[in-house]
Amino acid sequence: QVQLVESGGGLVQAGGSLRLSCAASGRTSTSYSMGWFRQAPGKVREFVASIRSTSSQTYYADYAESVRGRFTISRESAKITFYLQMNSLKPEDTAVYYCAGGNWGTSSSGYPDWGQGTQVTVSS
Repeated sequence: QVQLVESGGGLVQAGGSLRLSCAASGRTSTSYSMGWFRQAPGKVREFVASIRSTSSQTYYADYAESVRGRFTISRESAKITFYLQMNSLKPEDTAVYYCAGGNWGTSSSGYPDWGQGTQVTVSS
């Protein structure tokens, strides 16, 4: 079993930055992949970014078009901790952000492990 614990959400003005963290523990490995999703009130959960980790510690990142160039997903090589650096935030980025692990890609149904979510609010 895997536990994912997120942190780093909060309130920020438009144009500002936040960094979300997701620490994984339990049955993981250095090739553990993960993604970030978000869900705004009244909307479906949507893909934000994912990072595929290989056993050779090569990483492949993918982004939703709406965040490409503003958000960066990364991880620490030794620790199973993932980050989402969010720059140039917009009010439409306001949502609960979830980290999801055990897979990569844009479909939330492919991820077996989920964090509890962290609120990100961007004021205009």
